Amino acid sequence: MTMTDELAHSAARGALFTMGAQLARILLQLLSVVILARLLSPHDYGLLAIALVVVGVGEIFRDFGLTSASVQAPILTNGQRDNLFWINTGLGAGLAGIAFLAAWPVSWLTGQSDLLGILQVLSIVFVVNGLATQYRAQLMRALQFRALAVADIVSAAFALGGAVVAALLGAGYWALVVQQLAAAAILLVTLVWFGRWLPGRYSRQHDVRGLVAFGWHLVVTGLITYGAAQIDTIVVAAKFGTTSLGLYNRAFQIIMTPLNQIRSPLTNVALPVLSRAQEHRERFDHFVTAGQLALGYSLGLPLLLVCGMADPVVTIMLGPQWEAAVPLLRCFAIAGALTTLSFVGYWVYVSRGLSRQLLRYSLVSTALRAVCIIAGSFFGVIGVGIGFALAPAIAWPVSIFWLSRITTLPVRPLYGGALRMLSASTVTALAAWAASTAAMPVAGAWVALVTGLAAAAATAGLLVLIPPLHRDVRTLTGFGRLMLRR
Repeated sequence: MTMTDELAHSAARGALFTMGAQLARILLQLLSVVILARLLSPHDYGLLAIALVVVGVGEIFRDFGLTSASVQAPILTNGQRDNLFWINTGLGAGLAGIAFLAAWPVSWLTGQSDLLGILQVLSIVFVVNGLATQYRAQLMRALQFRALAVADIVSAAFALGGAVVAALLGAGYWALVVQQLAAAAILLVTLVWFGRWLPGRYSRQHDVRGLVAFGWHLVVTGLITYGAAQIDTIVVAAKFGTTSLGLYNRAFQIIMTPLNQIRSPLTNVALPVLSRAQEHRERFDHFVTAGQLALGYSLGLPLLLVCGMADPVVTIMLGPQWEAAVPLLRCFAIAGALTTLSFVGYWVYVSRGLSRQLLRYSLVSTALRAVCIIAGSFFGVIGVGIGFALAPAIAWPVSIFWLSRITTLPVRPLYGGALRMLSASTVTALAAWAASTAAMPVAGAWVALVTGLAAAAATAGLLVLIPPLHRDVRTLTGFGRLMLRR
């Protein structure tokens, strides 16, 4: 087996294990909601949600981009790995102290005295996650995706068990805190077990300044991205009130939460593979174009189907009283499909060590999103949704152009693959829309959904006969065989 075949096989198997683990985690999350929601109150969840906002911001600094830095580095010595371990551990300890002290002003500002104890206990998570960071990075670097999948599933399962026991014993919101702490602690233990190494002492002889500089750019990029993600929520809340925000938020969560849970872990597979292939242009270009096809058809097609069948989807998932969320759901489905295409650009930036350029592009794309959302807000909540979808439609070609100016990139295959995927998915989605719209008033939401899916399947079967699309199917089929081959 050639090196290209080995990397392709590793990528495919990694995607299989990662997707399997992520689906298992999604099922565990659903199970967690079903069980714990019957044992705890909405107030308990509200307290944890506020606390996790603080934890989420701190986690950006705690990682400091050093996971990606160590994964993408062409050469990483044991000494550099040890130094990065202690840097992440030190950052985790420092952030734990900050979070512990910040608990007082946060509880005072929110008027929730219970947050004091919750935040102070959750500050331990920073230390535990700091210890685990480089163990996860090294398993990613070694393409040990099965170990990562097992670690994620085991930690989530045991954490849910601990939370359920605590809730049954009457712990209230502390059951949710137990779940967070148990997940972090068990994940650390399993990562150390699979990693099979113990860090040495920090030594200045092993220079990590370049890796830290790379990570710093990712930290700033992460903060910008985090801030950009809040723009639409702030605009809707400020201009249209909580009822409109509720509609907006529910439609957003239906699309973006599962999308991010699937898309982000795939980055853990793509980055080490692309980092290894970056010295060989032809192999790198092949993986980039194949990765876009795989993302586009596996995620983009289902998202556009949701766009086409938004009426039955909203009725089934939220109920008929949420009918006003239908156009918003369509906007988010389109935005999800377009941002999935641009995700490949992020892989290229990070795998080639272009963190400074990624930061600059993030500033531009954030400004673009803000302009589109604010301009759309003059046309109501639906206008905000349209602006949200328009932003990635503009940002994706800008990203391809930007990247092509600073590094080698298979521009024509990327544009061609995206055009084929979007065209085929749009035609399929229109067929699903026509069938479901005809069935909805007569037979109800479930029959409309099944009818729409049947129409989509028939349309997709006909489209596959078109030679370029048939070649795409062969590429994806080959990728599937690599997944299943041992």
